Amino acid sequence: MHRLLPLLLFTLLASCTQNPAPATTAPLSLPKVPEEAVAEETKAVSDFKANPQAIPKQEVPTLPLGAQAPDFKLMGTDGEFHALADYQEDILVLVFTANHCPTAQAYEQRLKDFASDYRGKSVRVVAISPNSPLGLLYNELGYSDLNDDYTDMIIRHRDAGFNFDYLYDGDDHAASLQYGPVATPHTFVLDKARKLRYVGRMDKIERPGQANAEDLRAAVDDMLAGREVAQPETKTFGCSTKWAWKTEYKEQVAQEWAARPVSLRPIDVQGVKELVANPGEKLRLINLWATWCGPCVQEYPEFMVLQQMYEGRDFEFISLTTDKPAQADKALKFLQKVHSPVQNYQFSGEDVYELIEAIDPDWNGAIPYTLLVAPGGEVVWRHQAEVDFLELKRAIVDHEMIGRYF
Repeated sequence: MHRLLPLLLFTLLASCTQNPAPATTAPLSLPKVPEEAVAEETKAVSDFKANPQAIPKQEVPTLPLGAQAPDFKLMGTDGEFHALADYQEDILVLVFTANHCPTAQAYEQRLKDFASDYRGKSVRVVAISPNSPLGLLYNELGYSDLNDDYTDMIIRHRDAGFNFDYLYDGDDHAASLQYGPVATPHTFVLDKARKLRYVGRMDKIERPGQANAEDLRAAVDDMLAGREVAQPETKTFGCSTKWAWKTEYKEQVAQEWAARPVSLRPIDVQGVKELVANPGEKLRLINLWATWCGPCVQEYPEFMVLQQMYEGRDFEFISLTTDKPAQADKALKFLQKVHSPVQNYQFSGEDVYELIEAIDPDWNGAIPYTLLVAPGGEVVWRHQAEVDFLELKRAIVDHEMIGRYF
């Protein structure tokens, strides 16, 4: 995120990151984009300010077959509002989908292929994100690098190469409450008169590469041929719609996180070597920091977000402070302040150069320093200086041990 740092913090940043080593990453499925560039781009795309609202709990029926499609006016990732009447094609395919959902991500390429194949047949695809950020838990983001807010939708539309409009309905569910998507993705196909002719799945095989939206294609082909849709309704499978009233679990999870104890343990050179060797079975993220390092302190809470996002997967975050042993109380107070209930270590040796060699012989010693280590000790990502968390999330989720799909 773009930040204007005070002069003091800027000076401290320079002192902590002299001669930074370049980040190295494993191959990613999406391009690496600095957070500052993302912030500038999303600002340029739209001045729209999302404002998710609390909404009373209610039953949300799915629009029945044959019903007239409800109108809508929703903000798109292009910075423009879009209404139902703006789409003049004979057939309109509305797909309620989401950034974070593994099932939704699994169907993205199929939806792009469908949009491309049917573009010349007066068929239009429009994607709508029904989810409220208020109802989304950190631990539901374990298959993604993005959440479901409007800004992240802009990033997803660009980086995934969507060839269709992507509309935001996360403020008040204005359209979603009328259509009633039960999960993401959920498909609604409208005819020229904007009557609902098909509702359900794209196809019945979630895993990419094993199906090609056969159910959706069959329904649209029937409509193009002037026939009744042979199978007009199917069930859909995916992540449940994140309605704004789904906050009970969010509060419960936050309380459970806050109740976890925070501790700080000493670790010697041999222990540090074992951390980096990673004899365990999880992808291990190690961050070296200090209480006197401004950038370290500034970015540290974001690592707690990563832990909550990916801890349900084969992932763990380990904190290692370079504060001197005599500063243990100060380091622990900081960890308690930011609430870091993970494996927190403090280097117990007096020779910091032994620590540098134990962590990474190629590291020049400036902090913050972050490593992503696969089981067996292979460093798959490393970075000196402040982390670009979008890049880091992609390094995590696109690693073969994690992944975006079930």
